[in-house]
Amino acid sequence: MTPGNALDRLTALLSRLPGIGKKTAGRLAYHILDTDPAYAHSLASELDNLHDAIKRCSRCGAYTESDPCPICSDPSRDRALLCVVERAQDLRVIEESREYRGLFHVLGGLIAPLEGVGPGDLSIGKLASRIQEEGTRELILALNPTIEGDTTALYLQQFLKEKLKGSPLEITRLASGLPVGGDLEYADRLTLSRSFRGRIKL
Repeated sequence: MTPGNALDRLTALLSRLPGIGKKTAGRLAYHILDTDPAYAHSLASELDNLHDAIKRCSRCGAYTESDPCPICSDPSRDRALLCVVERAQDLRVIEESREYRGLFHVLGGLIAPLEGVGPGDLSIGKLASRIQEEGTRELILALNPTIEGDTTALYLQQFLKEKLKGSPLEITRLASGLPVGGDLEYADRLTLSRSFRGRIKL
């Protein structure tokens, strides 16, 4: 059943955001209502234009306003390094650590059979093509240390070794510092720095 008034409808929409419960959604809705109407108009305008302004980079899969994205276009990046992440927001977290200066590849998820997500649902075929075309020497798997992350890492390791037989590609994975069952998005800068420096060969 659709809520009756505009405030209730906004609260219902906000409560669908991750990590936002009904009470928090209500507080946010009242805050927007209490502030300058110009703020609400600006917020609504940005939300309305978001999907038109932001697209996925055709090379790495990150969210960007230009294609290819600034990272893929940056000639100073080390193109021999390719870091694989689950989601676009993981890329931003790693960038903020300032520990890594290579390129990225966004998988778009993790292998999760119970949720109906298989290898064919992820950007794995494109990853193999990029490695061959761009001459990648080291592939860094920056995946969350969860069951799904481990499953995906193992699959990528086996798939790429079979697909790229004879290739000198080295596959590594972030090591110490990331807690088992944790989420890369919430890792602090120091933890990520240590994980990159201590990555292990697979």
